[in-house]
Amino acid sequence: VSTQSTGSSSPRPTMGIDLRHRHKSKSVRTEPKSKNLYLHLLVKLYRFLARRTGAKFNQVVLKRLYMSNTSKAPVSLSRVALALKGRETKIAVVVGPVTDDKRFLDVPKLNVCALRFTSSARARIVQAGGQALTFDQLALKRPTGSNTVLLRGRKTAREAVRHFGAPGVPNSNAKPYVRAKGRKFEKARGRRSSRGYKV
Repeated sequence: VSTQSTGSSSPRPTMGIDLRHRHKSKSVRTEPKSKNLYLHLLVKLYRFLARRTGAKFNQVVLKRLYMSNTSKAPVSLSRVALALKGRETKIAVVVGPVTDDKRFLDVPKLNVCALRFTSSARARIVQAGGQALTFDQLALKRPTGSNTVLLRGRKTAREAVRHFGAPGVPNSNAKPYVRAKGRKFEKARGRRSSRGYKV
């Protein structure tokens, strides 16, 4: 209880607000949950760059380094090439893996920085005369993130996302977890007009 002066001689007591902090937890990460030592070294590096340069690029990269694996979605080689079309001198930056795309036949000269490259993606980039950079190399080349294109993969591309929601409910496109797509599996009530109703 604190006292508040109201101008008169006697102070009037005011009640404080009792907040229940027991079940409160911040969902914002301040470090990665991964135990990967190299990832923690990158966090240390970009924490320093974010503080000393003040560049928004470094702050965004640092925040993405904290993220979970599902939030660090992969980007294919064809997506990188599409993003760099007309700005080939810039470096594409992906805080996540860069994967190969076998449907993409002619790989142009690309400069790409990523947390990880698949062996075939790295080979195709180098074969085309490009560079596959790590984040510590990028920090030396572009300490403020100038002349870079920051990319990220689609988080909803995972197969698991198709199952989110309630399958069988009207206007729902959620995919059910079914053993097989035969006559005997979830094909009766609610799925056919002859069996009660059809959704």
